[in-house]
Amino acid sequence: MKKIVFSSGRLVFVLSVYFATVLNLSFWRFLWQHLEVGNIATFVFALSLPFFMFIPLYWLFNLIIVPYLAKPLAALLLIISAAANYAMFKLGIFIDSDMYRNIIETNSREALDLVTPPAVLWVLATGVLPAAVVALGKIEYRPFGQELKRRLFRSFVLLSVLSGFAASSYKEYVSFGRNNNQVRKLVNTFNYIYAVGRHYQRQANANRKFVTLDSAPVLTSKGGKKQVTVLVVGETARAANFSLYGYERKTNPELEKRGIVVFGDVSSCGTATAISLPCMFSHMNRRDFDAVDAKYTQNLADLLQAAGYQVLWRENDDGCKGVCERVATENMLQHKESGFCKGDYCQDEVLLEGLREHIRNAADRTMIVLHTMGSHGPTYFKRYPDAFKKFVPACDTADLQNCSREQIVNTYDNTLLYTDYVLASVIDILKEFPSYDTAMLYVSDHGESLGENNIYLHGIPYKIAPDEQKKVPMLLWLSDGMAQNKKIDKACLLNQAKDGSFSHDNLFHSLLGFFDVKTKAYAESYDIFAACRR
Repeated sequence: MKKIVFSSGRLVFVLSVYFATVLNLSFWRFLWQHLEVGNIATFVFALSLPFFMFIPLYWLFNLIIVPYLAKPLAALLLIISAAANYAMFKLGIFIDSDMYRNIIETNSREALDLVTPPAVLWVLATGVLPAAVVALGKIEYRPFGQELKRRLFRSFVLLSVLSGFAASSYKEYVSFGRNNNQVRKLVNTFNYIYAVGRHYQRQANANRKFVTLDSAPVLTSKGGKKQVTVLVVGETARAANFSLYGYERKTNPELEKRGIVVFGDVSSCGTATAISLPCMFSHMNRRDFDAVDAKYTQNLADLLQAAGYQVLWRENDDGCKGVCERVATENMLQHKESGFCKGDYCQDEVLLEGLREHIRNAADRTMIVLHTMGSHGPTYFKRYPDAFKKFVPACDTADLQNCSREQIVNTYDNTLLYTDYVLASVIDILKEFPSYDTAMLYVSDHGESLGENNIYLHGIPYKIAPDEQKKVPMLLWLSDGMAQNKKIDKACLLNQAKDGSFSHDNLFHSLLGFFDVKTKAYAESYDIFAACRR
């Protein structure tokens, strides 16, 4: 077979066009959905956008299409950009430093769930095949002086074109950018290059000492009954599909019988576990939260332990994102013989295994955290036993694009039906200890998109994320003894939960107050229970 020969200039041009068009489908779809051409100014602005996409790519490839580096760098960018293109176009993902954090903190099981036949074919056709053409071809360069002059001249011409469009459409660029500032996270290649650089910049800045919020928090209530609270951290549960929140399907048939407090309007701190989970346990509110800072700062679990609480973290969702590093932790994959584990994951009933023993042997003041697998997608069908496959037809594949929206919603609702059973079982186990004061608080880390506006899964930047990814369920069950001990007026709390608006920002301070921990890190204004203490 005759080897394909490229001149360096032609290869730079072809790659720039290919990246600007084929590998940026999500960018162009976003423009199609959000750009309104109503006058000559917006028409010129729309006309300039292909140039604004092409020219920076042209400059990028002018820098990397050089001897010895051209082939490996071009091939690498082609393959990575093809994968990013699939994730953005098919799953509605936006790529930023938080999304990069999600990627590097995931594990092989989660990653393999996304490796579907359509995804593989997409990456092969749009990434691997073009990369092979470049790698196997021959690149011809002119003498260094001529090469440099040509590239500088072409770059100058394109800069002039770009400047002209910028001058004529400056107002439109400012307006569109201000109203759609997340669109930059869809500019393929530049988005993930920036995300990686931003992530490691933040990591480098975090090389600092551990921050102690309070070296001596005080437990103000001692003696009396044992107090055991189970905090259940949900995964990917959205409030919109809980029947407790008005959803037409009975996805919470068991919890509806348990006399729980339903907090009606709760917003998450983030749209992905890597942000929401550490934020839930942090003293920082959502607007100020930084995941790297949180990693080096005392959190809720640390403060409770320092005050004298026994804290046990039972992990069933592939990691606590640094929250449980300094407290006792139990990985539920150790219970593979229980029958609830299949390969490298366990269904959430495994968290009930041994729970009675932990409660029976608990210290006088104990918090047990159950970090659930919940409704983690895209393999929703793996999250529940067959006995909970009530809503059919289900989507029994990780490739959501091959399922109808009805199938996706059915499968997701089955995961919530199973979560309902697990939570009800936790309450029933706590009721087996009438001599203890007990409580269960459940709150999900973030929600999920199930195809609304062609968006799936989660992780969209918070500013533009739909409510399906931000509105989460938060539920509380209190034994009568615990309510009396904490002096909580249940009627008041029920009314407040129904009418109030809450967020993950409330969790840190509410639990410090609930657990009677006196610390300078506590802020009463964020404490949900403060207004209902007698």
